[in-house]
Amino acid sequence: MTAAAPRSLALDALRGGAVALMILVNNPGSWSHLFSPLDHAKWHGCTPTDLVFPFFLFAVGASLAFTLPQMGTGLWPKVTKRAALIFAIGLFLNASPFVRWSAEGDLVMRHWEQLRVMGVLQRIALAYFFAAAIVHLLGARGALRTAVLLLLGYWAACVAFGGSDPYSLEGFFGTALDRALLGPAHLYQGEGVAFDPEGLTSTVPAVAQVLLGHAAGRLLVRRPPGAALIARLFTMACLLLALGYAWQLAMPLNKKLWTSSYVLHTSGLALAALALLAQGLDLRQRRGAAATALLAFGRNALFVFVLSGLLPRVLALLRWPEGSEWVSPLPWLYRHVFAAIPGDPRLGSLAYALAVLAALVALALWMDRRRLYVRV
Repeated sequence: MTAAAPRSLALDALRGGAVALMILVNNPGSWSHLFSPLDHAKWHGCTPTDLVFPFFLFAVGASLAFTLPQMGTGLWPKVTKRAALIFAIGLFLNASPFVRWSAEGDLVMRHWEQLRVMGVLQRIALAYFFAAAIVHLLGARGALRTAVLLLLGYWAACVAFGGSDPYSLEGFFGTALDRALLGPAHLYQGEGVAFDPEGLTSTVPAVAQVLLGHAAGRLLVRRPPGAALIARLFTMACLLLALGYAWQLAMPLNKKLWTSSYVLHTSGLALAALALLAQGLDLRQRRGAAATALLAFGRNALFVFVLSGLLPRVLALLRWPEGSEWVSPLPWLYRHVFAAIPGDPRLGSLAYALAVLAALVALALWMDRRRLYVRV
């Protein structure tokens, strides 16, 4: 078996930073009071919030460069098991907490015929599995070529099979495929129609994003952190950003469609962030409080993310009357503490999100100090 590659602190921190920002943007006090950088682009465009998920996928790919060589002959069972578990946890989150309050005030079972199949963790699982398979079967160079082909093929499919406006909600070709394969009732309904931003079709370019992350991870595995490596990472980041900018002139940046230009743009920024972290953590060995928190998050990324999504849903089952309505613990806390902050209501909403993040940081730090790591 190949000797284990040294762990990259920069990669752990990148993964942790992505999870921390996920928690921050997913837990505002009120969705009606958001600072624009903490909200997704309505359709085309890319805000700081739109960088979170692709950064995590890029980190998943970079991690493959460290983990795949250690799997040996047990690669297929390990990769398949891990992907299946992550997908199942995503379904569990979509289904949780399995019961809901009815209009009559009774706890009733959820309607399983309307369970959403896809989601963030499901996309991570599929992109991880197919990227790992491609790397294993085709090697590093073949995987990079495949990433290029996937991005070009996705672009061609959007143009060939889309409507008159192939990058619109109505014209995107993948929606019809997702509806046919998964069923309209099992897709995300937040756009007013059955359309899933983590659908099967748009997972194809997400696989390419993981493969680009793998290419970056191979550099971290093969070369010790040094000025030459940092410079090379920055150069590659600039190249990806330039290609993404040029491509968006024909295929706009769009997270919900996970367009090819969006993949290059966000991969370039993720690579630049990885280079900065490698310079500070791996090369200069700087470890401040922020870096320590990011590393703790990165080492328990899946657990912290799942907990941040599950806990509010479980607590929402606890409720009591307040005036003419029912209130549960977290909305009560926001209403009586954070919403009372004077001035712009967005400040109170942000303060609540920061408080949730701080609580999870404290948990992650406690687990890290005791070397408690929950992995699949």
